[in-house]
Amino acid sequence: MESQPAQQHAETHGGGTPAGPMEAEPTLYEARLTPYRSLDERGFLIVMAIVAGISFVCGVAFLMMGAWPVFGLFGIDVLAMWLAFRVNFRAARAREEITVTPSRLTVRKVAPDGAEEATEMNPLWTRLHAEEIEDFGIQKLTLVSRGRPTEVGSFLHVGEREALAAGLSGALADARRGIVRQAP
Repeated sequence: MESQPAQQHAETHGGGTPAGPMEAEPTLYEARLTPYRSLDERGFLIVMAIVAGISFVCGVAFLMMGAWPVFGLFGIDVLAMWLAFRVNFRAARAREEITVTPSRLTVRKVAPDGAEEATEMNPLWTRLHAEEIEDFGIQKLTLVSRGRPTEVGSFLHVGEREALAAGLSGALADARRGIVRQAP
């Protein structure tokens, strides 16, 4: 999760020029949320090579004992594991981008297949609702504006969700008070 408080940069669209008069507003809070994956592509290849090697050796041992169908089952296991990792890597392409300015809160969600959904709210009328379990921390964060809830950070772990909640609540409070912090 990358988050930046107070006016780090002006967002641009397309050719690198500001998109319009609204873009000149200072940014109170900005976060780009991505799912955490501990295994990168190189690690995936290493794990798959080890699993395939072990499966091949064990399959050959069963083949030599005359249990030839087991050899094919080891191959199916490797294929199933490879497919599960591919599905996991595809899901990791999801992301959320949250931007808070004094007059606009934008939540842009990008699904793993590239489909985008953008929600714009007025930060003066937006509430941050956190569902918290005492022993386990924040379980769900929802921005509510005009009775419409928008869940954010659903794929984050508890610590990241708490940091997101602190940043968003601070930015919403600053927007309500009309405070614009200057970048250091």
